[in-house]
Amino acid sequence: MAAKEKGLTPMMKQFYSFKAQHPDALLLFRCGDFYETYSEDAVIAAKILGITLTKRNNGGSGDVTEMAGFPYHALDTYLPKLVRAGKRVAICDQLEDPKLTKTLVKRGITELVTPGVALGDSVLNYKENNFLAAINFGKMACGVAFLDISTGEFLTAQGAFDYIEKLLGNFSPKEVLYERSHKQEFERYFGTKHCVFEMDDWVFTEQTARQKLLKHFGTKTLKGFGVEHIQSGIVAAGAIMQYLEITQHTQINHITALAPIEEEQYVRLDRFTIRSLELLQPMQEDGASLLNVIDRTVTPMGGRMLKRWLVFPLKEVQLIEQRLNVVETLFRDTSFRTLLDEQLHRIGDLERILSKAAVGRVSPREMIQLKIALQAIHH
Repeated sequence: MAAKEKGLTPMMKQFYSFKAQHPDALLLFRCGDFYETYSEDAVIAAKILGITLTKRNNGGSGDVTEMAGFPYHALDTYLPKLVRAGKRVAICDQLEDPKLTKTLVKRGITELVTPGVALGDSVLNYKENNFLAAINFGKMACGVAFLDISTGEFLTAQGAFDYIEKLLGNFSPKEVLYERSHKQEFERYFGTKHCVFEMDDWVFTEQTARQKLLKHFGTKTLKGFGVEHIQSGIVAAGAIMQYLEITQHTQINHITALAPIEEEQYVRLDRFTIRSLELLQPMQEDGASLLNVIDRTVTPMGGRMLKRWLVFPLKEVQLIEQRLNVVETLFRDTSFRTLLDEQLHRIGDLERILSKAAVGRVSPREMIQLKIALQAIHH
């Protein structure tokens, strides 16, 4: 690159310096009213987004670079397409008004969006969790952790490979982290269909993971969360915290707990069972899944919970009876059901709005929705 840089314009040098910070991410580089992509990124973006691929001359060097862009206000249209295609996207914005400077515009990476770490409504499916997972190949057991940064839900477990494989099927993470040196092992046990990101070995050490978690939660131990015995799972959870740091997601005060997945409470369903019973997706294009048939939830939070309940059927009679008692009450007391329905309609996606407020990404419209939701709860 050093030899190539000699003939580059200052702006292209700036682009390559940011690209070097996140070489495995597709860089959206803000130029005036457009987000531009260059070189290999441009070829990939043009293919995924269906936009025109052009070329630019690199400052009279005789060298040309591929280029593809779209208007900055269309980011919400194009960003989800890139993320759903399994791409990590670094957004590089102008940090000053170009009109107020005669030199090169100051720029900086303001956000790194990955399939497993997304907060924007345009990227998220409102009735689906957006889980990031991490797998730790421990000496005694395989550990796993799941985080949905858009809701703050943080879970962990450990066990044999078949159990972890079932959990991956149940939670359907959008991105899975694992230790670089365990690539063959990961593919042998969990296949090659997951969107993955490889991390350095030092991330997956117990000391590093514990320090990350204790620092975040502000506690001296993890006993209060009921996960102390899940050692391999703790390492996986620590890897997730490290990944949030790498992707510049540091305002994460809404992640307040790390909870164990209580495996004794649930029937273990593997992905083949979920598929053949058509619990979540129909096998035929014009078919209907069980979730499609029974989902009459009025909030995104309810939709996400119902989906979870379907793939984690309860085993304990007492818990099943409690659930059935609630259903019976709502069935018999129609006036209470109507009142509850009205208030739930007003609440919206309170869980994700609170998470956005915690990370400083909440909009004025969402603040008004938050007020309405809190009034509905108080009612």
